[in-house]
This record gives sequence, C-alpha cells and structure tokens, in this order.
Amino acid sequence: MRVVAGERKGMPLKAITGTTTRPTTDKVKESIFNMIGPFFDGGIALDLFAGSGGLGIEALSRGADRAIFVEKDGKAFGTLQENIKKCRYEDYVEAFRTDAVRAVKALLKRDIQIDYLFVDPPYHKKEYYDLVETLIQGDKLTEYATIVCEHSTEIQLPANYGAFTCMRQETYGGTIVSIYRRQEEEGEAIV
Repeated sequence: MRVVAGERKGMPLKAITGTTTRPTTDKVKESIFNMIGPFFDGGIALDLFAGSGGLGIEALSRGADRAIFVEKDGKAFGTLQENIKKCRYEDYVEAFRTDAVRAVKALLKRDIQIDYLFVDPPYHKKEYYDLVETLIQGDKLTEYATIVCEHSTEIQLPANYGAFTCMRQETYGGTIVSIYRRQEEEGEAIV
C-alpha cells in the first residue's frame, strides 16, 4: 500500500495485518480518485471505517485541507495513527477510535461541512450505509459533496441518498465502488 498521487505520492503506508479489515488496493484507490478528482482544491474528507487510513490520506495528498478518520478496531487505529504520522499529516486530521454510529452522532452536533465522504464498512453490515442518509439529513454535506461507497457485489445500494444520486458504479472483483453526487437542476451530472 502506498499514496498513489499528490504531495505524498509514493509514500508507503503500513497495512493492517489480520482479517479485521479489508484495505482498498492501490489500483482501486487510484480508480476512485480518478473518478472523483483526481485532485482537490481544499475541503474536508470524512473517512468512516478508516482502517489504515488509505482513502483519507490519499484525499489529503491530493489537496483536501483536513480529514476526519473514524476506526473502531484498536489494531487498525494504531496503524492509522502510524500512517498519519509517517505522512506528516498530524496537524490536518482528527482521528477517533470509536464506532461509526457514535462518531456520526457527534458530528451532527458540530458546525462542520463534509466535502468528501468515504464509506467502506464491513461488507456484512449493510445497515452502516444508512449513516450516509443520517449525515445528509443532518445537513453535514456540502452542496457539491462527493460520496464514495465501497460495497460487496451482493449488496444493492439505493439509486439516491436524499438529493445525491449514484452517478457511477465500477466493479473490481467482489467489490463495487458507487459514487454519489447532487445533480444540477437540468438533470445534468455535476462533474
């Protein structure tokens, strides 16, 4: 695992050993950011189910101003902290070792707007994708936010989360990446 592009391009990231997480491969990560970026002009990223932090760190490397990481597993959280430090992003992140449901409840109480939302829960926990709707209803996503959901081919996500429409889906083996954005008034996709 490494940072694919941006200011930390090529920086190796520590992977989590064991079977508690399923890291996004560099190939899939590169494809995701080619679809949603590939580079950003600021903004805040929220990496729910962060694991080793690959998606949030990639967003920072490509120009996001800040990233919020949420990871419940202790071993994964330790690796996440090591990767943040290795990439010298300590001053640009908030990392929470807590359950995603609890973290979202806390975010709803804050004055914050998310530009990039990454949701990659354990595949057998379909209910965690409902957190996307919770954040939208809580008005925590910017008008031009991008939502990236990684899910199993066995899980069918909705065509819309509130005003956010699934604009693109790509399949990589047993994984589907679904990208959601708002549509403009005329029905054109925001690119």
